[in-house]
Amino acid sequence: MAKLLVVDDEYPIRKSIDMFMSEKGHSVHTASTIKDAVAAFKQEIPEVVILDIRLPDGSGLDALPLMHAVNPFSKIIMMTAFQDMETTIEAMKRGAYDYIHKPLDADELEKIVEDAIESFYEDTKKTVTSDTIADYNESEIVGKSRAMKEVYKMIGMLCQNRATALITGETGTGKELVARRIHMSGPFSHKPFVTFDCSAIVDTLLESELFGHEKGAFTGAVSLRPGTIELAGDGTLFLDEVGELPLNLQGKLLGFLERKHYMRVGGKQMLRSRCRIIAATNKDLEKMVREKTFRGDLYYRLKVVTLTLPPLRERLSDINDLVTHFIRKSAQDLKIKPMTLQDGCIERLKRHPWTGNVRELENSILSVSIQSRGSVIFLDALEDLLSYHPVSLESGRGALSLSQVEGHHVYTTLESVNWNKTKAAKILKISLPTLRKKIQKYQLMPSKL
Repeated sequence: MAKLLVVDDEYPIRKSIDMFMSEKGHSVHTASTIKDAVAAFKQEIPEVVILDIRLPDGSGLDALPLMHAVNPFSKIIMMTAFQDMETTIEAMKRGAYDYIHKPLDADELEKIVEDAIESFYEDTKKTVTSDTIADYNESEIVGKSRAMKEVYKMIGMLCQNRATALITGETGTGKELVARRIHMSGPFSHKPFVTFDCSAIVDTLLESELFGHEKGAFTGAVSLRPGTIELAGDGTLFLDEVGELPLNLQGKLLGFLERKHYMRVGGKQMLRSRCRIIAATNKDLEKMVREKTFRGDLYYRLKVVTLTLPPLRERLSDINDLVTHFIRKSAQDLKIKPMTLQDGCIERLKRHPWTGNVRELENSILSVSIQSRGSVIFLDALEDLLSYHPVSLESGRGALSLSQVEGHHVYTTLESVNWNKTKAAKILKISLPTLRKKIQKYQLMPSKL
């Protein structure tokens, strides 16, 4: 089936791996030193190398670049009897496919070798050109389903005017992406697109952030500061999570929408703005109006035109195109060639509930891309990711509430970037203060301390 090279200075280990892998149908070659191993590698060009770290004439780590210089596609699995963290890290940094410990587990070894062989053959298929990687377009909205075609029609209508619009949809459905596309497709695309996250700023600063403030308006206002309305100029102001606005500020926003005039905090001069307002929410504003937590007059003023985005579970036919899109995005972000999916991955993705919608799918693809070795996303790795829930986020019955789903989504994103909060906030499209609040709210902690 495949050509293997086993390198170990202990004859019983070499022999046992040779016999075991030969029984699986592989052609096995062996060596006991780095010198002999590199010579055998050059002659045989094996798909997979099982290489011991400690050898009589040096470290197996030193053989890694020598072998990869001959054939960069070969998958090199390091093995050692010493569980040394630094050595493991160094081996992976130098391009090892995997790292296993002695005494060897036969099932584990077979699984790693089979995965390495598949990864080798995927790598040696037609090389992906730089043009293919460049196919990723950050502003592209992906989907050919009937539901998305209706969204495209609405975008086409909205980009022709500057009417106030309300975008509704569950968390992660792509509300900001749609708002940006409306802006970029219109005649004012050269003007600013400014996002104001109504949930990310403490109540006491919301008015100042939205309308700006004059020098000396309050303690800490050491200079004049323009608000997001002013920064938007003649462009678009995107009010994300508008349902989070406190009632007192809802009235002031309504006044601005009706008159297009506003005043900075502490100011005396009335200012005018021509910016377009596009608001978004994942809340039921009609219900909030009935409960008197959202002003009815503001709601009707915002919903001049309403565009509702479908949840991913209602557009599963778009999964394939979305995955291709996010694989290209991950390749660009991680500076790697686009990965391929093992058979069965798309079918598994379509069975997932996707409570976090498209954003959850994007983060899942990024996560498995980071954790995958080689160029293949394996079904079992995807299964582990999709079926994992932190114990602290589980309800007793195995079903998760909306709040728990959000906590799990934030947690998996943080884990995928090794708890780099700046990167996680960017992926989640929220501010750092909002991310910190959610970490505190859900009592999230790294899985590896």
